[in-house]
Amino acid sequence: MKTVFRPSREDWPSLCRRAEQDDAVISGRVREILSRIKLGGEPSMREIVKEIEGAVPADFRVSEAEILAAGEVVPQGVKEAVREAKKRIEAFHRLQKPEDISLEENGIICRRRFVPIERVGLYIPGGSAPLFSTILMLAVPASLAGCRETVLCTPQRRDGSIAPEILFTASLCGIREIYRLGGAQAIAAMAYGTGSIRPVDKIFGPGNRYVMKAKQLLCAEGVAIDMPAGPSEVMVLADESADPSFVASDLLSQAEHGPDSQVMLVTCSESLSEAVSREVDRQLALLPRRSIADSALENSRAVILDSREEIVDFANCYAAEHLIISMEDPWGVADRIRAAGSIFIGNYSPESAGDYASGTNHTLPTMGCARAFSGIGTESFMHGITYQELSRSGLRSISDAIIEMAEAEGLQAHAEAVRTRLS
Repeated sequence: MKTVFRPSREDWPSLCRRAEQDDAVISGRVREILSRIKLGGEPSMREIVKEIEGAVPADFRVSEAEILAAGEVVPQGVKEAVREAKKRIEAFHRLQKPEDISLEENGIICRRRFVPIERVGLYIPGGSAPLFSTILMLAVPASLAGCRETVLCTPQRRDGSIAPEILFTASLCGIREIYRLGGAQAIAAMAYGTGSIRPVDKIFGPGNRYVMKAKQLLCAEGVAIDMPAGPSEVMVLADESADPSFVASDLLSQAEHGPDSQVMLVTCSESLSEAVSREVDRQLALLPRRSIADSALENSRAVILDSREEIVDFANCYAAEHLIISMEDPWGVADRIRAAGSIFIGNYSPESAGDYASGTNHTLPTMGCARAFSGIGTESFMHGITYQELSRSGLRSISDAIIEMAEAEGLQAHAEAVRTRLS
């Protein structure tokens, strides 16, 4: 990790910039995939899968027998861990269900009611790290919200199978419609439908650059997605009260996600930064995914600032996906943070707790989007509908305001819709 000493505020935006990768080739390829599946449906999807993977499964849908068989091979310890995580995620997300509201005054009734999205699609990566934990983060709130249909797409392995942990977790969450389909083609299939796969109303889930580009392009077409997202990231705010080994482990736990992940240490203490650097080197040597983490560290940095106030301001400038506060009076710092996906307070709150089993959601905004976007919650699987009912006297009480505003905007028919009723 590169260390930056006391940068001026003018330099902060450049330090907060994420890695920029030329994706012109990826964009072109994804546009082609989306167009072919939109126009050609199932046959085009099969052609694309054969081009990319060399073979096409006889049936993209995973059978009930495969789902049941997966439960037999998942280790008991993993099953128990998944059940424990599911219980905690359910408990926290059940509290997030938005309440309906109603206001009645002078013959005018206004209401807002939240209803579940009917059919949602979940994309679950299944490559070098099959993220079965993400199923819990998406399927649990979908169920609590009341979504009637939940579809899951995940890449098959080279032998045509699906990671059993993915199938077990999906089954535990009540998902039975599962497809062995990955990449941009899976996103296109869920967006447009193919014949064997019916389209969904909203698409959720992380993925590689092809998957994320597909979601971004579809969003521009009006397809609902969870949020814009990019490579994973963590920022650790630390002072002398932090344990260097803890901080290093938090940085590495995020760096091992992928070579384009970014990790940041922000502190006023040069000695702590040096100690963390030594710990990163020591722990990195022990990791199975060392080469991936090592690549991520090349695009990461430690930033030395002069004061606690600057640390807070820099954190708000960066708007981290994950923000860990390992400082004295961490809640005092957290209360001043206005831009972060999820915040981890104190020395014993590792980012991995939120990734798996604390109860919060790990599907979070990246690339600085945490300034305006929230992480996934139960409300993400619902949408609000407003209602209004006016009596004749209620309409009369606001008629002057409606007519004045409509005519000022040059929309005469709006005004006449009121006059007609009251004449």
